[in-house]
Amino acid sequence: MRVPDDSFITTTDLRPEISASWRRSLLSGLRPDAALDLSPAVDIDRRSRLLVAAAPVLDPMARELDGDAFGTLLADSRACIVDRRFGERRLESSFDTAGIAVGSQFLEETTGTNSIATVFELRRGVSVLGAEHYIEGLKRFSCYGHPVFSRVTGRLEGVLDISCPAALASPLLGPFLRRAAHDVEQRLLHGAREAEQRMLAAYQTASAGGRRPVVVIGEGVVMASKAAMELLDPADHAVLHGLAADLPPHPRLPRRDLVLTSGRTVSVALEAVPGTGGVLMKIDPRDKPRSPVPRKSAPMHPAARARADEGERRRMVRTPVLISGEPGTGRTTAAVELAGEHPVARLDAVELSLLTAESWADRLERLASGHPGLVVVEDVQLLPPALTSQVARLLRHRTAWIVLTSAPIDSLTADHAALAAQCLTRIELAPLRARREELPALVNAVARRLCPQGRPRFTPRTLEALAAQAWPGNLHELEAVLRHVLEHRTAGDVTPRDLPETHRRGTRLRRLGLMQEAEYDTIVAALRACADNKVHAARRLGMSRATLYRRLRALGIDDEAIAGPAPQTGSGYPAAPGFPTPPGSQTGPVSQIGTVTAR
Repeated sequence: MRVPDDSFITTTDLRPEISASWRRSLLSGLRPDAALDLSPAVDIDRRSRLLVAAAPVLDPMARELDGDAFGTLLADSRACIVDRRFGERRLESSFDTAGIAVGSQFLEETTGTNSIATVFELRRGVSVLGAEHYIEGLKRFSCYGHPVFSRVTGRLEGVLDISCPAALASPLLGPFLRRAAHDVEQRLLHGAREAEQRMLAAYQTASAGGRRPVVVIGEGVVMASKAAMELLDPADHAVLHGLAADLPPHPRLPRRDLVLTSGRTVSVALEAVPGTGGVLMKIDPRDKPRSPVPRKSAPMHPAARARADEGERRRMVRTPVLISGEPGTGRTTAAVELAGEHPVARLDAVELSLLTAESWADRLERLASGHPGLVVVEDVQLLPPALTSQVARLLRHRTAWIVLTSAPIDSLTADHAALAAQCLTRIELAPLRARREELPALVNAVARRLCPQGRPRFTPRTLEALAAQAWPGNLHELEAVLRHVLEHRTAGDVTPRDLPETHRRGTRLRRLGLMQEAEYDTIVAALRACADNKVHAARRLGMSRATLYRRLRALGIDDEAIAGPAPQTGSGYPAAPGFPTPPGSQTGPVSQIGTVTAR
């Protein structure tokens, strides 16, 4: 494929912000003659705070523009259109033809330069006039966009836009739009105060009598009854924040069972507080109160307890076990825990960079024939075919108690997958990003190990910041972060300011549910396999590039997540789980830029 230069940008007389936007669109692999794939991709909450605040502003704007070929668009914080108005019917038809519909997402990666996507990128007002659009199909329009910010949090809440045929462009539309955007911001501010009142009313109704544990979580607001304060540890609040973020716009009173830091099991009923973005949580203990548990001997998380029980059973039968997972997920630690009191001997395939295959094989044979405890063969996905066969032979003859560790099973080549198949007992370690509910306990356990005499207290906001990370380095990365914290804070409250600068804000745009976690992992695996080439990754995943970009934004997948450790096989990069490599696709690094042809 011919990789184009940027001559079609440099030879065009463009304003600096438009030229920079064209280059971003080009580097994303978008062609100027591409047809927009803008079928509505998201459901719109008609009772959202943004729409409620904007309606009294959009209505008079529509009346002022009535009879003229102007249209107004409102996009939310995801750059998805949530409302549109038209002065003329024929403009509505033109928008429909161009795919500018409610629910469509406008990002520069998929729609190029325009007054929604570029405002979303720059966070400031932008006008895009006719030929300044990157996509050929949008050049017949001129548009003006202005961001709408929350005056409480400073976050981008949406983008307000006025569009018209290119011939009707007017510099007067910019100030008109800016004033309207400021009006929406003011109404959002008033709405935030009203939302707090609604959340307070819902809280007071649910907590009447004071005996039931009740929590309300909203934007910048947390209300908790006395019973809830007595029941919940600060670490539990971080888990509740995650549950609130998982709540869909129109829930059916979902209920979740949780194990608290104290060891108690509770059932949490979640209910959205209409028009506020807040969530009411009614907590019902499932067991009788236990005596307080000292912090230094906090109860083991159920997942860890299950692993410990499984280890006890396997020690009795000394059966071969495969422990798989991403680097840093604790494969070696899990193997040592499996051994219990038995001695452990480790042999890592990484050592083949220092040893010859013959000397490595001799060490394996000596351990298999004479070691009285557990023999751990690590990183078997790196073994050459001859040594893979030798390990398989030892498993068949059961000459020793052997545990293998490997990369995730889906990424193994045929030979290594056949070796793994000989272990009928398999322990798949989930990546840290999929273990949000365990994170408070993990943080406290690692902190105690690194600083046994310390007494740090990780505040709920700090735990929320940690829970929002993508954690490409898994437990190794968590340990490095906590080591940094404990160098200057061994007692007292650990706040987000104590974290490394790279970890003070969550890299994921929102908490993810179980299905979204699976989608997140699949897309990240495909991007790593394609060296972050969006075009090839979309083909591998069986979706359009536009759909892939929408999912990247929705799931909060960024460069840091993609750059995490990706195990390589003997023949290039692994395919995404469940998706075969398409014929002719490359497995090494490839260019993200396709051939650009001007219409």
